[in-house]
Order: sequence, then structure tokens, then C-alpha cells
Amino acid sequence: MFIQQLINGLTLGGVYALIALGYTMVYGILELINFAHGEIYMLGAYLGIIFLAFFTTVGLTAYSLPLAMILTFVLSVIFCSAYGFTIEKIAYKPLRNAPRLSPLISAIGVSIFLQNYVMLTQGATDKIFPNLFEKAGIEFIGARVTYTQIFIIAASAVLMLSLNLFITKTRMGKAMRAVAQDKVMASLVGINIDTVISATFIIGSALAAVAGLMVAIYYGLVNYSIGYIAGIKAFTAAVLGGIGSIPGAMFGGVLLGLVESFSAAYISSEYKDAYAFIILIIILFIKPSGLFGKSQEEKV
Repeated sequence: MFIQQLINGLTLGGVYALIALGYTMVYGILELINFAHGEIYMLGAYLGIIFLAFFTTVGLTAYSLPLAMILTFVLSVIFCSAYGFTIEKIAYKPLRNAPRLSPLISAIGVSIFLQNYVMLTQGATDKIFPNLFEKAGIEFIGARVTYTQIFIIAASAVLMLSLNLFITKTRMGKAMRAVAQDKVMASLVGINIDTVISATFIIGSALAAVAGLMVAIYYGLVNYSIGYIAGIKAFTAAVLGGIGSIPGAMFGGVLLGLVESFSAAYISSEYKDAYAFIILIIILFIKPSGLFGKSQEEKV
């Protein structure tokens, strides 16, 4: 029982962590809570269903299912990255010098627009992901682990590790850290602020797209409101780990998934969402900046 819930929690936590990374990256650079980020995750799930249905229609899935899945992931990531890039340019860039409340309202507006856009174009009923994967798996210390769970956990870990290496080792990653610390000084040393901000939205949207598609594969159902619930939980994970901290978002997402899984199994599944927020309140009471966050004094 314990091992089974641990696997379930890691699966769910990996998804939350991927979404939380988008929140924390944008906040770290713009100090903006991108409440439309959950809808990018939702779009990734819907795009996965659309592309995979198309590949099934043309016979590609029957010819090579792995190839069809790779193309589905790639196309979903490209389209969601384009959505994230467009949202930043239209809804956020014109408000960079506006009072903080203005971009926040704009983000909420984009979130509502995308929800209604998907509802009107795809319908208000649940969409079923094509059942192309058997529920096969392996037995591990008394727990049953499906290949889908193994894939989600492994893919989440690889993506998080890759992002961490990108931020710490690459030229763009160093530019992102510089902009997050001081935009004015970063621009004075030749860093293109607009390019860095656009790259941040593109990377965050790509991670959300992968998370959305993995959830569609895992649960088999998608609807236009899943972005709101997952977005709130991922934002909670980002705050829990320390908003603006990439390691914090990773840890917070995994911790949130584990708390949700174990509380549903050992206490009550009816209140599994509430337990995550209780943990958040307790940790923020002890450390207001989050587990990995820095206080204002430390930043100065």
C-alpha cells in the first residue's frame, strides 16, 4: 500500500512540478503570476488528443505508435510554446511598466478567454484520449507500476534535470538569472530583455504542454476546466517551494503530489485537495518565503 501510493504520488508530483516551473520562471523574471499558465497545460492535453486522432485517421498509429506519439508530443509543444509567446506579447508586454494589478487582471482575463475558447471550439463535455496503451506494468515490492507511470516519472525527472542544467550552464540560462536579479544591469551589459522574457514563456509553456499530454494519457479524460484546478495546485507547489526558485518548484510539486496521494489513501479522498493547502499554510507560517525561497533581506 505504501509503495503503491508513493508511486502514485511521484507520478502526480512530476506533473505538478512541470507546471509549477512555468509559474516560478515567469515570476522570477517579471514578478508576475501568470494565471493563464494552467490553460496552456489544458491546451497541451487537447492538442495531444487532436493530433493523435489525426495520426490515427491517417493510419500512422497503426504503422508506428511510437512515431505517432513522438510527433504528437513535438507538435503539442510547438503549438503551446507559440501560445505562450503570443500571450506574453499581447497581454503582458504592453503592461510591463503598469501597476502590478494591471498584468494580474490581464492574466486572469487570458485564463478565462482560453477556457471559453476551448469550450466553444471543442465542446463542454469531456474528451476521451484514444485508448492506445494497455494497462500493462510490472510488480514492484507489492505495488503495481504501469508503464505509463514509469514514463511520466522518468520524463518529468529528465525534463527537470535538463531545465536545471540549461539554467546553470547555458548562455541563455545565465542571461535569465541575470535578468531575474537586476533587469537594468542586465540590459547595460548587452542582454536583450525581450528575448529572455520570450524564451522564459516559451520554455514554461513547453513544459506545461508535456505535463498536459502526460495527464491525458494517464487519466484518459480531458475537459476545458482542468487547467484551472491543476494551475492552482501547481501555483501552490511553486509557493510551497519558494516562488522564483526552480529547485523549489521541483520539490514543491513532488511534495504536493505525495501529500495528495497519501492523504487520499490513508485519511480521506474527499478532502485530498484541502490537505495540500493545509501543508502550504503550515510551511508558510514557519518560513513565509517557502522552503527554498529567500527573504527580502537575503536578496538584498
